[in-house]
Amino acid sequence: MSVTARWWSLLPLGVLMLTVAAAGPDVRADEADGSSQITISDVQVRLSDHGPVVLLSAEGKFIPIFVDHTVAGSIQGALTGEKLPRPLSHDLMHTILESFGGRVVRTVITLKGGTYYGALTIVLQGQEKVFDSRSSDSIALAIHFKAPIIVSRDLLNQAGKGFSEPKPQTL
Repeated sequence: MSVTARWWSLLPLGVLMLTVAAAGPDVRADEADGSSQITISDVQVRLSDHGPVVLLSAEGKFIPIFVDHTVAGSIQGALTGEKLPRPLSHDLMHTILESFGGRVVRTVITLKGGTYYGALTIVLQGQEKVFDSRSSDSIALAIHFKAPIIVSRDLLNQAGKGFSEPKPQTL
């Protein structure tokens, strides 16, 4: 492949990465929080009275993150391996990154001012880059790549809810 052809083949990925980078400044995953970090052990998508919610579980607690229906479907599809007839945005990003030898290696979820953020770490051509993203997008891509989802112990303690047994119904 000629140098010109190779450059043109990388152009779509470059545009995509510039678009993501323009969303905000780099956030180093190891600087996201000074406290110890916890790897999420389970991710579930549920439907609540307030819409779809992603539950990030670790150490007997879960962090609820409300998402839109499209992101919920993308995450659920990535969890179950179900392929839709047409790719969603996360499917497309997964395919593009893989085709150029890139991969998501982790995402760190933080909470600032009542909003969850994702610091998505991508490795491409031997270079590691961290991108600011919506937490739901970084969770979806981490699941697509089977990459760890990380939160701080402080976040798990602050926003995490304990699992409770359902109360028995009386007649």
